[in-house]
Amino acid sequence: MTSGSFKNLIGGQWVDGADGAYEIHNPANGSVVGHAPEASVQQSLDAARAAKDAFASWSRTTPEYRAELLSKAADAVRAHSADLVPLVISETGCTAAVGNTMQVPQVVARFDRYARGAMEDLDIPLSPMEMPATALAPGGIMGAVIRRIPVGPVACISPYNFPLVNIAGKIGPALATGNTVVVRPASQDPLAVIELCRILNDEVGFPEGVINCVTGSTPPSGEALVETRDIDMISFTGSTGVGLRIAEVGGRTMKRLLLELGGKGAALVLEDADVKTAVGAIMSVWAFHSGQICTAPTRVIVHRSKYDELCSGLVQAAGYLKVGDPLALGTVVGPLITEAHRARVESYIAAGVAEGATVAVGGGRPDGLDQGWYVEPTLITECRPDMRVVREEIFGPVVVVVPFDGDDEAGIAIANDSDFGLYDYVFSGDSGRALRAGQLLRAGNIGINTVQRHHEACFGGTKYSGVGRDGGSFGLHAYTEMQSMVWSR
Repeated sequence: MTSGSFKNLIGGQWVDGADGAYEIHNPANGSVVGHAPEASVQQSLDAARAAKDAFASWSRTTPEYRAELLSKAADAVRAHSADLVPLVISETGCTAAVGNTMQVPQVVARFDRYARGAMEDLDIPLSPMEMPATALAPGGIMGAVIRRIPVGPVACISPYNFPLVNIAGKIGPALATGNTVVVRPASQDPLAVIELCRILNDEVGFPEGVINCVTGSTPPSGEALVETRDIDMISFTGSTGVGLRIAEVGGRTMKRLLLELGGKGAALVLEDADVKTAVGAIMSVWAFHSGQICTAPTRVIVHRSKYDELCSGLVQAAGYLKVGDPLALGTVVGPLITEAHRARVESYIAAGVAEGATVAVGGGRPDGLDQGWYVEPTLITECRPDMRVVREEIFGPVVVVVPFDGDDEAGIAIANDSDFGLYDYVFSGDSGRALRAGQLLRAGNIGINTVQRHHEACFGGTKYSGVGRDGGSFGLHAYTEMQSMVWSR
């Protein structure tokens, strides 16, 4: 499928958008990358029905067969890396380093992982239990096993920051456990995801209707997937606002929900922390996809004794981060996804200043970059916990710093005073102390002196950061229902 010929995939057939097409722009310069199909509400419903029709046969396939196809998927993506990397860079604006190391290789890794996952035995045998006779049934020795069965057709709705990696993390475990899927990529950058679906459908050979893909730039065609009874589960990664709407609409038909939503990651820096380690971790907000990542430690809560040292270290670090064309050698910070999102980020910076905070570094648009949607790595200091820049997700290259006095409990209280609870971090020279502090943080994930991930750990948030967990074998659990089978011996 070449640029300009991207189509929807419904029941194994490639079809134009019934409502036309819309432009996809390169965030680095505003040029048109290609045209995505504008699916109609009816096409979304057709895709859901195709997934439902394919579910009966696909859910009965053997784990060996599903594992074989997922392994072929990994090989096929690896073979197409040279085509996928430039496409995903051009439509997301990620740097070449991120595109070459994270955007595509991790897709291969996830398909490989869930090829193995298809062979995992998820059943839980229970010890026999003696039951006396009741009015319900005769007594006996009762045996039981808890099985995990596929949920059904799943709508997989992915975000714009890591479209390929995220969708692979959804459809991999969903297909491994016998579900069918309808893929709905983010409207800003769906082209690489469409190409991925083409590879899976046309080259790998998943049966018709097992993988469907519909794209669109307006809510109705997406909401149709949440409303229809032909979809049994919604797996969504994106903003909290959209997640709340999905929960509301999906609840009407009692859909299974897996929602990975916004974050405002607290980086709790205790008075015995190694500031250099903390600075290196916090600057990942700027260096990793321009802060467009929900797990980023954007909200720094630092003991007063380390405040000046940490702020100085971050100011110095910002000076080493080259902002520019994602394809240029040495670029560390690329553009934001759209002009509208840049305006949103800039409005938060202005709001911080209006509320009394100080922009210690950055805060504007970099010189010499008249095209594209760039914002300088920005550090906002002298913040209070009640400020909007501290409380709301900005999703850009902006770090806010809040000092605290007193013992660890004071910092923990500020960290927990948040609507979000996705990923928090603790920095301390005493790992035991950091662990104890981390256990008191109300977040689904805690990093101790690191922002590195463990891909077999469960992943998900608390509060307004979402519902459910995936990752590793927990991803297999997420796309299955538990079924108890009981018998008399």
